Amino acid sequence: MNLQNPHQQRERRSIRSSRDADRARSAVRTGDSAEPTKHGEAMRERLDALAGDAPVLRVDRLIAGYGSKETVSGVDLRLGRGQLLCLLGPNGAGKSTILHAIFGLADIRGGRVEVGGRNVTRLGPNAKLREAGIACVLQGSSLFPDMTVERNLWLGGYLMRDRADARQAAERIFERYPWLASRRNDPARALASGERRLLELARALVMQPRLLLIDEPSMGLGAAFSDRIFEMLHDLRDRDELSILMVEQNAKRALALADIGCVVACGEIAMVGTGAELLGDPAVGRLFLGG
Repeated sequence: MNLQNPHQQRERRSIRSSRDADRARSAVRTGDSAEPTKHGEAMRERLDALAGDAPVLRVDRLIAGYGSKETVSGVDLRLGRGQLLCLLGPNGAGKSTILHAIFGLADIRGGRVEVGGRNVTRLGPNAKLREAGIACVLQGSSLFPDMTVERNLWLGGYLMRDRADARQAAERIFERYPWLASRRNDPARALASGERRLLELARALVMQPRLLLIDEPSMGLGAAFSDRIFEMLHDLRDRDELSILMVEQNAKRALALADIGCVVACGEIAMVGTGAELLGDPAVGRLFLGG
């Protein structure tokens, strides 16, 4: 029997998360490479090599948070065309904040975000979607449950000048995903949780983005729908050459798909490698893969 009150349980979880973050940061920095300046330079050089000469996404020394709280400190990222980058790390490490800052939902206190060579650091979410081609799928449902699948999909084109353009774009999505077309007249609330997540992902494609940010796509889903999510992301990367920045709690599955993996600890990038390299790294295995 657990005799601790809820406050004590939350405090213990917070302590464990903090310890996980400390272990993640220390496990991947050894010897001289532990020096912050040398470590940061090594991470940037590795990212440059992995993403190529003309990255779709370039993040330099990003500092971000919410209100007075700074959550991300000096983060660098690179992502090439048709690549998938996975952020992994303990709860509270700052992974979601990185996505929020790139999309304009968190406060940026320093650094620079470029998409396609253009500085988009200070653009708001609407401008980032319409002008820079950045789409974002956040944690939690953003669907309108009483609207039909079709109308929810139309809303993905709410920034288009003409409603007819949004409807045509939605039809392209229906043609690509027949299962979705078969549910077009059903209210979103009638869909299974995995189907709702797939609809959210499909809706993000209406504006034909060049960069997709997606936060915990398989969270709370069973194996069958998780498989469909990862198959959809795989297809978008390989067939459409869509660049994808993903936060995902299923580290083993995510790294198996990822071209680039980054371990985030205490708001910083602690480790960079290919997905295969991180899958085979003993420190990553101990901390995130149950190894």
